[in-house]
Amino acid sequence: MGSSVRELAGATPATRDRYVDLLRVASLGAVVLGHWLMAAVTPDGVGNLLAVVPALQPLTWLLQVMPVFFFVGGFSHALSYRSLLRKRPEGSEDSVYSAFLRARLQRLLRPTMVFVLVWGAAALLVQLLGGGGGLTGVTLRMVTQPLWFIGIYLAMVAFTPPLLRLHERYGWGAFAGLAGAAVAVDVLRFAAGVPYVEFLNFAFVWLAVHQLGFLRADGRIHLRRAALLAGGGLVTAAALVALGPYPLSMVGMPGEKVSNMAPPTLALLAHGLWLVGAVELLRAPAARLLERPRVWRTVVAANGVAMTAFLWHLTAMFGVYGALLALDVDLPEPASAAWWAQVPLRLALAAALTAALVAAFRTFERPAASAPVQGHGPLAALGATLCLLGVLGLSMVGFGGLLDGRTALLIAIPVSAPAAVAMTLGGWLLVERAGRRTL
Repeated sequence: MGSSVRELAGATPATRDRYVDLLRVASLGAVVLGHWLMAAVTPDGVGNLLAVVPALQPLTWLLQVMPVFFFVGGFSHALSYRSLLRKRPEGSEDSVYSAFLRARLQRLLRPTMVFVLVWGAAALLVQLLGGGGGLTGVTLRMVTQPLWFIGIYLAMVAFTPPLLRLHERYGWGAFAGLAGAAVAVDVLRFAAGVPYVEFLNFAFVWLAVHQLGFLRADGRIHLRRAALLAGGGLVTAAALVALGPYPLSMVGMPGEKVSNMAPPTLALLAHGLWLVGAVELLRAPAARLLERPRVWRTVVAANGVAMTAFLWHLTAMFGVYGALLALDVDLPEPASAAWWAQVPLRLALAAALTAALVAAFRTFERPAASAPVQGHGPLAALGATLCLLGVLGLSMVGFGGLLDGRTALLIAIPVSAPAAVAMTLGGWLLVERAGRRTL
């Protein structure tokens, strides 16, 4: 592993934007750390530290960094799709689309499929043996929650070609159109009370942030614009929270009537703008830091396992709490002095267990041999859609009640865990088939 990382780092072309790789790793790392810190587990159940201590909610304006990951995704998708287009034979854009989907989704879905199958088998075994109560039941319900991010990312990959064409024609106007649609959705939601309209912002808010990545790929976010994004986004987010119906927390809170996250709101879009502007303002000093060989090797190594660590970090966290309870270790009252004193130990144990899980499953994140640029676009699009619905459904329903027919509403459709798993696996097989098919 060490030698391969050294070789990869040494072979990095001078034209590669190393800062993008750092942002990808740092954003996922911040989410993992945030989840570990927010968990307030006691022998009586699992709560949220931000609900116990509301004064800590402003920290979500720093730790809710998923917009940065989606911004980086837009940058990478633009470069990848354009590279495939330059290599395509005349008249084969349909094949380029399916090859693009397969190439972009492979490192995302292969480790995800393993995670789903391993946890599905474990949940089935636990429930056949009559388990599933207490912390085990909570784990079965919550361990799939991070999959929502993968579902949204799948949509971004699938919509990259048409949105990239809009960007190439309208530039900042394409971003403005998506942002304007997000504004319209919130007006209809909060002012007119239109039911279900809020779910459209799963697309408009996140795709608007993704569109900023296209602008970044074309060098159209210079320092002045980055400062405007940072300042304007921060002021707008603060005004919306202070004067509008939006909560302070930029992550979901238990029992709240309105969440900035699920579905996303205009306040979350403004939050994403200030984050994108802020990281762009830091680009130059970070790029100088990344020229150091040791720093760059660390980023390369982390990028090679980032998705695996993200998928399994909640498994590690619940594993640590389960072990502490099994050993009769006292779990102090959340936010008490004893609780804070125990935080370093819990974080260290969660990091160690995550590292062990990464060692076991990292092989599935390694890129497979690339397929020829041939395929079937509609089949690939159908596969991506099924994967999207499957992982979103699984993030909501979890593996609890697997044998009891437990369902959760995916927009307005009840979805069970077996159905979600079937859609995810079926969609992945279609994407694989489309990427390999010769017309």
